[in-house]
Amino acid sequence: MTFRQLGLSIYPDHSKFEEDARYLDLGHKYGFTRIFMSMLEADDPEGTKAKFKKIIAYGNKLGYSTVLDVSPRIFDKFGISYSDLKFFADLGAAGVRLDEGFNGATEAMMSYNPYGLIIELNMSNDVAYLDNVLSYQANEPYIFGCHNFYPQVGTGLPMDFFTRTTTRFKKHGIHTAAFVSSAHGNMGPWNVNDGLPTLEEDRHLPISVQAKQLFATGLIDDVLIGNAYASEDELKALSETNRYQLQFDIDFVPAASAVEREIVLKPQHFRRGDINALVIRSTMPRVTYKDEPNPAHDNTEEFQRGDVLVGNDDFGHYKNELQIVLEPHSDPRKNKVGRINEHEIRLLDYIRPWSKFKFEDR
Repeated sequence: MTFRQLGLSIYPDHSKFEEDARYLDLGHKYGFTRIFMSMLEADDPEGTKAKFKKIIAYGNKLGYSTVLDVSPRIFDKFGISYSDLKFFADLGAAGVRLDEGFNGATEAMMSYNPYGLIIELNMSNDVAYLDNVLSYQANEPYIFGCHNFYPQVGTGLPMDFFTRTTTRFKKHGIHTAAFVSSAHGNMGPWNVNDGLPTLEEDRHLPISVQAKQLFATGLIDDVLIGNAYASEDELKALSETNRYQLQFDIDFVPAASAVEREIVLKPQHFRRGDINALVIRSTMPRVTYKDEPNPAHDNTEEFQRGDVLVGNDDFGHYKNELQIVLEPHSDPRKNKVGRINEHEIRLLDYIRPWSKFKFEDR
């Protein structure tokens, strides 16, 4: 079984070993296990080899696996043969990401390298690239996919395009990765850095919301922070992000009772399979809490998208059912008990029939 991972990016051609090591220590503290490391800027073969080998070895001791971002220029500049990837194995890397593709046959042959190096393909093009690679009988367990990141504001992928390109990989069961952007990081491979996300709509969102969205698509296995260095608060927030189901941050209203808070926070919620457009319904709490009194709140406001409701004593059979509002409406038989974090309301679109979800009181 392949578990979802969190990863960091470091840029040894723009940083100092001591700074990178501190960052890896911090990431290790919060459970990060992948390193994305760009070689695209490298020019000095001997200097690069020593520098990269040192930091990769440090990461390996902490339990990280490092994938090096490379291009045909690096193969030519460093005199590396596509048929012999020993250079990268000697660095201690777990794999190489091919920022630019070759002819399909080359990638397939590379996947049989004797060092067990992962061959990670660029996922950010809506073409039959992967199908071509696989048609040459590639060693599929060693073929991974990873999106680009986009340093220039306005140039990240739109969601519909992202979905199409990623689906090409996921339908084959390929392990996938994409990037989120730190609000504090100011280092990337180039001298333009407006953040380094894969999705343009993620560029200015809190980092945990970016990750929640990528995981919620069901298309991404690993989430990598594109820019360095993310703050400790951001690393902590990502480490606390549920990678396997949507977990919404909720702000309770003062009137929410202890029972209502428990109904929100304790159960494993799931959306009914027979969905409607008005609300997301989690109906099991009305069974579990059917004997718990729940007086109506003194509240006549119109409910808005993202409000969290619990049926009160006037709701008969539906007392203590939990609902999340999708469309504005009013109903005195429902108590508003809280509201989903404003940045996360966009994630309601990922709650499909039978989707599982939870809440956390932030």
